[in-house]
Amino acid sequence: MDWFTSPGDWLSRLVFQRALAAVYLVAFLTAALQFRALLGERGMLPVPRFTARVRFRRAPSLFQLHYSDRFFAACAWAGCGVSAALLAGADSALPLWAGILLWLVPWALYLSIVNVGQTWYAFGWESLLLETGFLGAFLGNDEVAPPVVVLFLLRWILFRVEFGAGLIKLRGDACWRKLTCLYYHHETQPMPGPLSWFFHHLPKPLHRAEVAANHVTQLVVPVLLFTPQPIASAAAALMIVTQLWLVLSGNFSWLNWITIVLALSALRLPTTAPPVPPAPLWYEVLVLAVAALLVFLSYHPVVNMISRRQVMNRSFDPLHLVNTYGAFGSVSQVRYEVVVEGTLDAAPREDSEWREYAFRGKPGDPRHWPRQFAPYHLRLDWLMWFAALSPGYAGEWFGGLVERLLENDRDTLRLLRRSPFPPDTPPRFVRARLFRYRYTSWRELRETGACWERTYVREYLPPTRLAGAVSGTSGDR
Repeated sequence: MDWFTSPGDWLSRLVFQRALAAVYLVAFLTAALQFRALLGERGMLPVPRFTARVRFRRAPSLFQLHYSDRFFAACAWAGCGVSAALLAGADSALPLWAGILLWLVPWALYLSIVNVGQTWYAFGWESLLLETGFLGAFLGNDEVAPPVVVLFLLRWILFRVEFGAGLIKLRGDACWRKLTCLYYHHETQPMPGPLSWFFHHLPKPLHRAEVAANHVTQLVVPVLLFTPQPIASAAAALMIVTQLWLVLSGNFSWLNWITIVLALSALRLPTTAPPVPPAPLWYEVLVLAVAALLVFLSYHPVVNMISRRQVMNRSFDPLHLVNTYGAFGSVSQVRYEVVVEGTLDAAPREDSEWREYAFRGKPGDPRHWPRQFAPYHLRLDWLMWFAALSPGYAGEWFGGLVERLLENDRDTLRLLRRSPFPPDTPPRFVRARLFRYRYTSWRELRETGACWERTYVREYLPPTRLAGAVSGTSGDR
């Protein structure tokens, strides 16, 4: 079938595949370095406890068949290895069928992690990576030109990401319609970056222009992805520029980067296509069958997208093949942070020496300037932002965090920037307090060197000790 492939898109495919492999590599590295404290056998939300109550059918995963920390680590590091091999172009050195299977390996491994990841993996970019990774596996290698159907479906994913996000904003917080959301967003976003303070202090008319431009980019430009070239390439390029602007303004894990990867597949890069033989019949049948399945599964995401009760970041099948996306349908106007502290005193008092734990990404010390971590994902720091919004978001895991801090658990402390206690001297008590944070002004920054100003709000968790410890009055954990 002459229409089946698009030889002129071979370079776009190559760039897309290498960029996708890079995102996979970051995702697996994040899992390998953080899982023990979060999901391990002694973690805050242990995988064995989850698999004991959730059946394989609801959450397909290798870890439903067997779990140990060593096995999880082996899978995560194997994912890193395969992703690195794909980044280096290993799929091009294999026959077409073997290249497809190689691309399905990181998808299956990451699906296994996400499906037992519970709250730690309940982010839209997990499903977005899986949906993109599954479809990308059928793009082929140097033995065949890129299939038109797969390229079209990659644009369909990008359309749903952007258009869905645009709709959720118009239907959500009124500040999106009033063009005022960016008066607050850079200050209250989950994890600010090193430039977020400066973005916040841009003139308000520019903030309003940014919001208006965002509506155009998310509600008008995505439609142009399905127009002829070079209009489709121009639309994709504009999306890439918008995503890079977001990269500069905050730490959103690999959400912006996987969106850029999708946009790369829509770019028609100027090049001369190398000669390749026609696609084999089995490959055409396989691709068309996969495409038909994905079109069929798109029903629920489309219904959700056009519904007045649109929901964000929802997966409609256990394999995360077709999902719905969207972010920041509402924007907080005030930032709260949970500050966790410990003391060595046998009986905690207000005048005790309470030492603050320093997290890597979330705001803590007002003088500590935020760093750039994305596309790496600091899962604990992100969940601490949700915990500050409401204790209900932290009910499953916050107690486990406090318990491990009281034990000076090595794997948990590795998730932090700094512990105030020596490894052999754990705190007697740990408490948590809620503070309101706001960015300092230019004058305050010059005078104090602090980018944040914080004000105590209330107690979040009273002084807590390990059950069975001998000390004064306190809560037991």
